[in-house]
Amino acid sequence: MLTISLKYFAILREQLGVSDAMLDVPDGTTAGEIYALVTRDHPRLAGLERSVMLMVNEDYVTPDRPLRDGDEVAFIPPVSGGDHHGAKLFRVTTDVLDPREVESLVAANDAGAIVTFTGTVRDNARGRDVTALDYEAYASAAEKMLARIGTEIVDQWPDVRTAIVHRTGLLTPGTASVVIACSSAHRAAAFAAAAFAIERIKEIVPVWKKEHYADGSVWIGSEAEYQRELREEPPG
Repeated sequence: MLTISLKYFAILREQLGVSDAMLDVPDGTTAGEIYALVTRDHPRLAGLERSVMLMVNEDYVTPDRPLRDGDEVAFIPPVSGGDHHGAKLFRVTTDVLDPREVESLVAANDAGAIVTFTGTVRDNARGRDVTALDYEAYASAAEKMLARIGTEIVDQWPDVRTAIVHRTGLLTPGTASVVIACSSAHRAAAFAAAAFAIERIKEIVPVWKKEHYADGSVWIGSEAEYQRELREEPPG
């Protein structure tokens, strides 16, 4: 027998009435088979099976992934990484970003606050004038990591709805490169979630950028590390 720990979010957490659980299953059980076991008494949840994503030990897996003793299985419902009225909540795109459109993905009658962060290309960095930034992404993996951030937000602030859209391609100063929208019943959670999201994007989302200057260009490493270096620079 295997002992598996389970994590539920959003509609799954509300319908099942728990956010964490332990389950003993036979050897050879797969991640996909667990979902059927925990939702067999909840027909509404069983109907979501095709749109629910699976994570084992914080990595996305396919339903046929065999489980091992001690594994943690998390079920990621459509609200975190799926569609909302036909629009993906977490996506990478080459299209121009519209903050109002992203906000609309999380707007709801029970939300008293919507906090939107728009990251734009600045015209200077590292003591040099920047003429453009060229963003490149491992798009499919980046969208999964954006969805993971959404799940982490739900874990910390259960009533927060989040949408994140990151743009790729050659962007000039003043152009929006990322939009994060967080809605909640009260503003404190929405502010905290938006701040958390931009920091996590810098840490785990596979998006890279090349800075272009009048006299050349260079690929930039960790933006989080650069910001840390700025904070640690002595004054003057």
